[in-house]
Amino acid sequence: MSKFKKEKKTLPPISTASLPDIVFMLLFFFMVSTTMRTNDLMLKTQQLPLAKTNQKFVHKSLVNTVFIGKDKDGKEGDFLQLNDRIAEIHEIEAFINNSREGKLEDEIPMMTTLIKSDVNVKMGMVNDVKKQLREADQLKISLATVPSK
Repeated sequence: MSKFKKEKKTLPPISTASLPDIVFMLLFFFMVSTTMRTNDLMLKTQQLPLAKTNQKFVHKSLVNTVFIGKDKDGKEGDFLQLNDRIAEIHEIEAFINNSREGKLEDEIPMMTTLIKSDVNVKMGMVNDVKKQLREADQLKISLATVPSK
């Protein structure tokens, strides 16, 4: 009878040989699919104005962004940010001309300047920015808004 004793069957161990392959596939997927933020925001633009209609940009590479808002350090007044630095209003023309340098001639008329302004910014500052954009011959201007409900 000792010959017929039943042995307890155990499950075979799970192979972890393919685990590194799966981890690296996920890593490469997230590296390829994520986009990095292009500008570090130095201003407070907590609340954008409300709008009845919004449109999305088709060619995001043809959009220049101008930020207008309060300083994060608490300094008084409204400030202007072009790319990754605080700038003065008279520097807008050079900013637009520099952004046009790497573009094709057909793309330049399609370039748009997006103004992201906080709701508490004085309208005079926004008008000064728009005036400088007109002087730089940048006539396609868009304002960043939040859709109203």
